[in-house]
Amino acid sequence: MNPLKAFLATLSSNSKPQKSMEIDSLYSIKINALNGEPIDLSKFKGKHILFVNVASKCGFTPQYKALQELHETYQDKLQIIGVPCNQFGGQEPGNAEDISSFCELNYGVTFLITEKIDVKGKDQHPLYYWLTTKENNGIKNSKVKWNFQKYLIDPSGNFVDYYFSTTNPLSSKITNHIK
Repeated sequence: MNPLKAFLATLSSNSKPQKSMEIDSLYSIKINALNGEPIDLSKFKGKHILFVNVASKCGFTPQYKALQELHETYQDKLQIIGVPCNQFGGQEPGNAEDISSFCELNYGVTFLITEKIDVKGKDQHPLYYWLTTKENNGIKNSKVKWNFQKYLIDPSGNFVDYYFSTTNPLSSKITNHIK
């Protein structure tokens, strides 16, 4: 291969997402809150964290009520983090202000909501790369199938398990880990 072609091949391969990149820990991942402020995930050390990809126009959207109840019941032991995503049926089309208003007015949400991100595909956010990749979370690979899929992390930042959208946030599958 001539040097120019080799150089161009290097450039194009370097521009692809680094999907094999290992992430030091969950706590090192950068993500912003819905208001644009950075979230320091390490401030949740000592608590379980439940990540849920959320959407305001989904059949599972009423789970916001159960998530809020879970938050109020276990807020000393659990941090719920809602992660808006528009990748499933275009069910989270709003901007940050729309999402915030919807959550507050319709469900009284007071738990943390992040910026809108991609949870799968070529633009997958590093948080969901960590959550869905065994090489990073140390437990298992998964794919986000739909809105309101849940990922539980233990108080030390270790992956516990994930739960499909059909699992109610108040299910004993989740709460037994928190109690």
